[in-house]
Amino acid sequence: MIDETLKSGDFTQRDEPFRLFAEWLEDAKQSEPNDPNAVAVATVDPDGMPNVRMVLLKGFDERGFVFYTNFESAKGQEILSAGKAAMCFHWKSLRRQVRVRGPVEQVSDAEADAYYDSRPRGSRIGAWASKQSRPLESRFALEKAVAEYTAKFAVGSIPRPSHWSGFRILPQTIEFWHDRPFRLHDRLVFNRGENGAWETTRLYP
Repeated sequence: MIDETLKSGDFTQRDEPFRLFAEWLEDAKQSEPNDPNAVAVATVDPDGMPNVRMVLLKGFDERGFVFYTNFESAKGQEILSAGKAAMCFHWKSLRRQVRVRGPVEQVSDAEADAYYDSRPRGSRIGAWASKQSRPLESRFALEKAVAEYTAKFAVGSIPRPSHWSGFRILPQTIEFWHDRPFRLHDRLVFNRGENGAWETTRLYP
């Protein structure tokens, strides 16, 4: 059941953002027809040109927000180079949005291994077969690579590729946006201070 106080936009009595995010994500799981954990991740290339794409959030806690990818992909290379990123959740059914910005760290090998091992076998094969973001000469070439790695790892476990792991965005800013009538929306921003404590500010819509 969606909290009526949150529906009304009264979410100012919070001293940290993660419980509120957890509540909103749980609401989204009840109302979104597909992938309530889908999030747009924005990066910037060496020339300063921005990029944005959808990924799936795979975990979060007080440290930050985690997703996994091929580190040799465009987003992987851009994050490794810039060391920072932003993400935006939009739950249309709830008329809510959450924006996150901050530096990025790699997850530990243990975290990456645990998530990789939880994936379907076909997805683990795909992590080996796909040269993500690089030119593909034909669909057949991809299917051939999948077949080759399927044969290579026909028996036993499939190890995690060294170039496949996770990133954790360490939020410096988290903004919650909630639609209100006549475009008089609610916007609440959490900014992390130098001592690690969160400070909140309301913004004009």
